[in-house]
Amino acid sequence: MEATGMIDETPVPQKSRKLWQYLASISACLLVVGVGTALAWTSPVLPKLYLPDSFMVLTKEEGSWVGSLLALGAIAGAFPSGNLADKHGRKKTLLMLSAPFLASWGIIILTSEVWLLYAARFLVGIGVGAGCVVGPTYISEISEVSTRGTLGALFQLFLTVGIFAAFILGSVLNYTAFAVVCAAIIGLFLGTFYWMPESPVWLVGQKQKQDATAALKVLRGEAYDPKEELNEMQKEAEQSAGKKPSIFDMLRSPVSRKAMLASFGMMFFQQASGVNAVIFYTVMIFEASGSSMAPEVASIVVAFVQLVMSGVAALIVDRAGRKPLLMISTGVMSASLVALGYYFQKKDSGSDVSTLGWLPLTSLIVFMIAFSIGLGPVPWMLMGELFPSETKAVASSIAVMLNWFMVFLVTKTFPAMNDELGTDMTFWIFAAIMAGATAFTHFLIPETKGKTYQQIYNVLRGTTRPVKPVP
Repeated sequence: MEATGMIDETPVPQKSRKLWQYLASISACLLVVGVGTALAWTSPVLPKLYLPDSFMVLTKEEGSWVGSLLALGAIAGAFPSGNLADKHGRKKTLLMLSAPFLASWGIIILTSEVWLLYAARFLVGIGVGAGCVVGPTYISEISEVSTRGTLGALFQLFLTVGIFAAFILGSVLNYTAFAVVCAAIIGLFLGTFYWMPESPVWLVGQKQKQDATAALKVLRGEAYDPKEELNEMQKEAEQSAGKKPSIFDMLRSPVSRKAMLASFGMMFFQQASGVNAVIFYTVMIFEASGSSMAPEVASIVVAFVQLVMSGVAALIVDRAGRKPLLMISTGVMSASLVALGYYFQKKDSGSDVSTLGWLPLTSLIVFMIAFSIGLGPVPWMLMGELFPSETKAVASSIAVMLNWFMVFLVTKTFPAMNDELGTDMTFWIFAAIMAGATAFTHFLIPETKGKTYQQIYNVLRGTTRPVKPVP
């Protein structure tokens, strides 16, 4: 019997108990693939709609609205999503978010009117913004501490899968077929995620302990004893019972202020890097650069590199830590943006850049590699790690609203910045912001790798003593 007990504790069940955490996270992230296709849809489609023989001819001003209205929709969608997830559950809310995605793609397939295209982009933005709040919350709540970083990085990985798919599909499919495939991705999400468990953290908060036990049995495996983990969830639920602090309540707490500064700061820097302007306008950037590689091919190469490196980030984030990856990421991004600005300065001044045709593609590849290993995935992880359950809904909604406000601001002003300041100065401004992000990370971002919320709270509080969070 002794030997049998030892056999039962071999690594096999330990490995298998993580399987459903991965399956549930991957299924949830199929919606994030839909987010990526919605984000990158403009890059291959807008240049075609600018052509005079297009079935729907857009001006550059109309195109900038098509590119940026998604971000305004995302702000609107992020605002109520935390409360919806608290009321209806993480799983049901994510399933409901398929509606604005499917409605948007349906409009895009059927319309030939610019104003309906605007409505479709705003509508899909609602789903995008809400998905960016509820998705990371669901993943963080179903994950163990040992898998939280890797599973959290899946959000950014699947986002890049969607972006890469959009660049490929947009180059080989016509306008209608492209939208049909994008809608089919959302259908795949619905067909798989329906069978996944609800967040046990939310279930405990709803006093559905039996359902939470069943969910943990699925997520951790039948051999796992969930009592200790359920007790921890129960304690946190009891501490936060009836407490729905507002943003003003959080501002009065020194620990919450530090958490908000770190989370909101990295959301700001993620988009102030100009990454979504690069994704939205990749083809046009390469057309302007006169690079030796075809713009459509170059954009696919950049997206593929981002995809591969997001996969690498998922593998290393629980080993390397959040803070070192952020500092390396922002520092290298700053350097690559300086190089990209240098190329456009030479080109715009009339200098011979025939020997520098490799530089735009190389700079953007380095930029995407650096973004994908740090500034891409880590802010989403911090959003799920720095806040307790009673403040997570409010904090996550505000963080995502800030993120998408910055997406709107950057993508809407990027063409005007290029025209008024020059492409070189535009990229140098982004480079200076990234240098500031490196310093911000060094001084103000706590390391959360391998820490429970209690340990993270102690770091934010400036103590290592095992104290309980103050409500």
